[in-house]
Amino acid sequence: MNQTAEGFKKSDTLTKWVKYFLYIQIAVAAISMASNFLEYQLLSDYQNGVYTSQEKAVADGEANDQRQQLIAIAYLVVFIVSGFLILKWIYRANYNARQLGASGMKFTPGWSVGWYFIPIFTLWKPYQAMKEIWKASHAPNDWTNAATSSILGWWWFFWIVSNVIANASFRFSMRAEELNELMTLNVVNQASELFSIPLAIITLTLINRIYLAQLKNVHESS
Repeated sequence: MNQTAEGFKKSDTLTKWVKYFLYIQIAVAAISMASNFLEYQLLSDYQNGVYTSQEKAVADGEANDQRQQLIAIAYLVVFIVSGFLILKWIYRANYNARQLGASGMKFTPGWSVGWYFIPIFTLWKPYQAMKEIWKASHAPNDWTNAATSSILGWWWFFWIVSNVIANASFRFSMRAEELNELMTLNVVNQASELFSIPLAIITLTLINRIYLAQLKNVHESS
């Protein structure tokens, strides 16, 4: 880990890995959407009595379940790793903004991450922390008067919606047994993946802009 005399910790490698995993997350989400579409078609065929052979119906169902399980495992692994990297990046970005000269920041590096895990407060505190990081990264010497970007609002909008839909998906999955319930669950899952893709893209843009702003300021101060 390289560190300047002023205490600024370079985040080139960390930012690169965050981007890699966000790209992977987008790819896995697209694959999962395609797989869920195939599952919906299968459930529709069951509902419409398309299958004349029970053995064929069972075989196709088992193949679908295996495919869905593999994709779900891959999605979970990528989500956990990318989530860890993003939170680490947020901690580093907050720390670096302070090293650039931003004083009086309300959110510490630890709490800029910690608020993601506190019920209720997670609805707005992480947004406020990211907004502060944005402003302090672009104008560390006068960050309270710095302008923000609409990308912050869009990032938080997709974050909230994605989490609401993911929560609904979890609740549906706990009680879905009948065919029509499984089809509803499938639609909710597709909606969750649909919103996760723009969220990842916007997160990529947000992280890259803050990263570049911090690089610019650290070069100007050196």
